[in-house]
Amino acid sequence: MFRLDPERNYPKKTESHSIIRFQDCDPLQHLNNAKYLDYYFNAREDHVFSIYGFKTDYTFRKYNCSWVVYNHQIGYVRPAKVSEWVTIITSVIYFDESTMVTEYVMTNENKTELKNVMWTTSKYISVPTGKVVPHQEDIQQFLKTVSVEGVDFPEITFNDRIRQIKQALIEGRY
Repeated sequence: MFRLDPERNYPKKTESHSIIRFQDCDPLQHLNNAKYLDYYFNAREDHVFSIYGFKTDYTFRKYNCSWVVYNHQIGYVRPAKVSEWVTIITSVIYFDESTMVTEYVMTNENKTELKNVMWTTSKYISVPTGKVVPHQEDIQQFLKTVSVEGVDFPEITFNDRIRQIKQALIEGRY
């Protein structure tokens, strides 16, 4: 069972390091475009469990609901290369009653060079019906607790957000 600890201050951005595997690269030794999704989704699943204690199957087991990917926006800024250590940063940048937008950022290990940014929009659905449904109260509270502030998702463009992240990396505040 998932429970937020009201005494705990949860991080809004989560991060981990990963090495780019040879098997995931193209002949130019760059991470294959489709493999970014695997690296991101695996990192996010690890982050939400290890940092928040939230298992990805919680909503399915408790409510028979789950998030389904609605769309992705992805920007390939610089290649991630074979055997390179990267930092993967994930966060919820927007949510409403039935939608969640997760931002994924990949940098070099020291967070001085942006590699990639991806936004994933997910809809919350009832598994039996396949229809979009509102988040339950505990899920809303979780999203409110862990979502970052200061990203004006409905108004900012994806390319403007990439520029913001680049600037934050230069200034050492990302």
